Amino acid sequence: MDLTPRPGAVPAPPRAYHAYPETPAETTTRLRPVKPGSPVRTALAAVCAVLGLGLMGGAVAGSWLIGDSAADYGPDDVYAASRSAWHSVPVDTLFPRSLKGDGAGPGATDRVWTRIGVAGDGGCAAGLDPLLLRALGPVGCERLVRATYTDATRSSVTTVGLVFTEADATSMSALGTRFASQKLGDRTDLMPRTHPVPGTVAAGFGDRQRASWTVHVLTEVPVVVFSVSGFADGRTVAEPQPAAAAMAAGAATVPAQAGLGYEAKGVADRIERALRRTVATLAEKPE
Repeated sequence: MDLTPRPGAVPAPPRAYHAYPETPAETTTRLRPVKPGSPVRTALAAVCAVLGLGLMGGAVAGSWLIGDSAADYGPDDVYAASRSAWHSVPVDTLFPRSLKGDGAGPGATDRVWTRIGVAGDGGCAAGLDPLLLRALGPVGCERLVRATYTDATRSSVTTVGLVFTEADATSMSALGTRFASQKLGDRTDLMPRTHPVPGTVAAGFGDRQRASWTVHVLTEVPVVVFSVSGFADGRTVAEPQPAAAAMAAGAATVPAQAGLGYEAKGVADRIERALRRTVATLAEKPE
């Protein structure tokens, strides 16, 4: 076809185009409505179902961070990662400078704890009473690390510690069963020792100032978590009480009325959770 203009023809004016700035809505493809019962809608529903199942599976796998078993990782992976955490993980990760305890106080009040000192890593003899050291003997002591915290009012102090053991999963499970069945964590002669920090509110936090404590043997990692709390003013406590008993309804002891059971339990729980998150990251296998 010949598109050459005829002689004398007036050329048509050029068509005008107006440029508009692009917006997210204009640069994103819009989906057309899908009629009910169409094959496309059915396919989309199936995809959503599959994605939903995947998210549920991820939630189950991540539940170990709050206390369930580490289903995604083999015991050897988790134990190896945990055992080296005391020297491979920064101190601010093992013992965060600040701990937030939403609902962790008496009557579900909120708590905030600030780290005021970290003890140098070492053997367990320096940080555990002889009888507690003997009770942990079957699992051995790879390393002990400790830190001391104070609450927002600076009226209480709490030392929290992590005992990295030399044991395997079977031995840790046996120790956990023994502590639970014999109630070893409730014995005053098995209380952990404090870590006083000179020049702080914990300067006078010694053995006679211990008021409440908790000892938790973990079974999915080779670690024993403990904490012990007391008054920041250095007063002695004649009758220390385990955290669980001091937190019980109707408890009227000095540690209970001062909320020191909540302090010991709250700090220990936050450090344990931080450890679980750290180990889960260390144990991840590259794809």
